[in-house]
Amino acid sequence: MGNTFGQLFRITTWGESHGGGVGVVVDGCPPRLALTEADIQPELDRRRPGQSSIVTPRKETDTVQILSGTFGGKTLGTPISMWVKNQDMRPDAYSEMATKFRPSHADYTYQAKYGIRNWQGGGRTSARETIGRVAAGAVARKWLRERYGIELVAGVIQVQDIQAHIDPDQLTREAAEANIVRCPDAPTAERMIARIEEMRSVGDSVGGLILGVARGVPVGWGEPVFDRLEADLAKAMLSLPASKGFDIGSGFGGITLTGLQHNDPIRNIDGKVRTTSNRSGGIQGGISNGETIYFRIAFKPVATVMHEQDTIDDEHQNTTLKGRGRHDPCVLPRAVPMVEAMTALVLIDHALRHEAQCGRTAAP
Repeated sequence: MGNTFGQLFRITTWGESHGGGVGVVVDGCPPRLALTEADIQPELDRRRPGQSSIVTPRKETDTVQILSGTFGGKTLGTPISMWVKNQDMRPDAYSEMATKFRPSHADYTYQAKYGIRNWQGGGRTSARETIGRVAAGAVARKWLRERYGIELVAGVIQVQDIQAHIDPDQLTREAAEANIVRCPDAPTAERMIARIEEMRSVGDSVGGLILGVARGVPVGWGEPVFDRLEADLAKAMLSLPASKGFDIGSGFGGITLTGLQHNDPIRNIDGKVRTTSNRSGGIQGGISNGETIYFRIAFKPVATVMHEQDTIDDEHQNTTLKGRGRHDPCVLPRAVPMVEAMTALVLIDHALRHEAQCGRTAAP
């Protein structure tokens, strides 16, 4: 099963929504990185449920514990195991799902593939699986920041048809974290929050877009052909629950331009190779060019809605099902730290691969 991500910096997540807990094993983390739970917990706090009025009210502290891989507050270079205990579980809310498949969830496909599924909270398909990703991403983020000065930030730029026009070079963590929807534009954020609250009140849900940004990535990260840097970023983002689309740089908007309009001119500016525009999104030929990397991820509306819908049961008989339990009316606010975590995991893996082949310093 595809529970492992990365090549040199490898993570394996484990656990189900209503099991004893969820966690991650990180293999390949460089030794001597100062690391304690205090480095991990803030990122999990940004991801956890119950943090505001526009996310699921499930009450979980998501308190992380490092079980292995550190000594004296530093990484050993051995596997790092981290876990979070599940506490606020309500399996009775899912009892009807034991024999009925939720529309647009993975219930039917998991049953068809394995002949068995954990119907309590979606089991392995629940967004609680991402706790392991965010915990591992916090480790990767710290190493990238301390070794290369890389800054990672993401923010919500669209909820349904409400858009915020954000310059990737101007996106900051402070602006994104200034409101509960994590949109860096305050007036637009107010409209987004109102829309999400409206959807919650009528038992429906909405989706939207997240902008991800990585600054300070050196020239030269990425591998030819199949392991292009943007290809691995796309795989990482599309592995997140509810993600439905990925584009980078000019993205789909670039198809309206000519080649002359789209190209990024190259200049020597104060002794450094730079481009005077960045429609490539910081990556060319699958390799970072030293400019800001920026991309967008589309997330669908949450599949669980509080309305009767057509479905089938485990005997493939037509029936109906109404959503129950505690669910996000919009995944975007809690997906922001997930996007940052997956970006960190891709970048640290490519950093280690680059150092192994070419050394730390990229070609001028």
